[in-house]
Amino acid sequence: MAWLTLTVNADAHYADSLSDVLLELGALSVDIHDAQADTPQEQALFGEPGEPAPDLWSYNLVTALFPEDTPIDAIMLQASHAIGLKQPLAYSSATLADNDWVRLTQSQFNPIRISQRLWIVPTWHTPSDPAAINITLDPGLAFGTGSHPTTRLCLRWLDDNIKGGENVLDYGCGSGILAIAALKLGAASATGVDLDAQAVQASRDNAAANQVQANFYLPDDASRHQADIVVANILTNPLKVLAPLLAGATRQGGQIVLSGILSEQAEEVMAIYGQWFDLEPPVREEGWACLSGIKLRRTFGRAPG
Repeated sequence: MAWLTLTVNADAHYADSLSDVLLELGALSVDIHDAQADTPQEQALFGEPGEPAPDLWSYNLVTALFPEDTPIDAIMLQASHAIGLKQPLAYSSATLADNDWVRLTQSQFNPIRISQRLWIVPTWHTPSDPAAINITLDPGLAFGTGSHPTTRLCLRWLDDNIKGGENVLDYGCGSGILAIAALKLGAASATGVDLDAQAVQASRDNAAANQVQANFYLPDDASRHQADIVVANILTNPLKVLAPLLAGATRQGGQIVLSGILSEQAEEVMAIYGQWFDLEPPVREEGWACLSGIKLRRTFGRAPG
């Protein structure tokens, strides 16, 4: 049996209602994601602790899966009218062959070598190097499997800089991969914070699978303490907004690691965080930049004389 995928461009006014209607009309699954993902216009869904986060992006792609014999033209006409539009929305569709989807998905995720001693290994694989530090992690609902350059940059920084005994804060923890890696590399404690409740639960599950004791919270539930290392692998806009919070969460003499920054945006982020940190030159990979630095006490005033 084959399947049909339906893809619709939908702005924030009707993307959510369209997905509900498509499910009512027989869609087997519906997914909404940022139509501008992986571009400079990518929009992060974030908010300050205690403030509501936006529910949807400004421009969305709604993707639905239907049985092969579904009359897509009629479905789109019904769906468009159901959400109050006089004209059907523009859409595209494609046929998918019947496959063993589990095996197909698993074949796309192999062990990832981060460094000489650090690997990310899906549960269906045997570690390539049993003597290495192996993080067991499967693709899931939360971002962070080690396959994206921003995550790899952070993991390599942790591998190079964790000396043992540090307490680490991972802000925007996603899958929990950075907090888990920090503990496996020798950190004394690790805390993760994320606005997404599913990410918090995924992080807890991943920590249990890796037999490490990490704590993961929603922002309003997290305790306020200063960490030796603060790592934030999110995006430029939330990093700019969260700069005072992340700086305040880093102890004097502690270190910060910032990723999720497009290379051309690195100088802009450095200008903001330079108020609190002595920053190293950006480390770049595949168009992304990672920043790191030490929080130093600064005294401003007129020199004597």
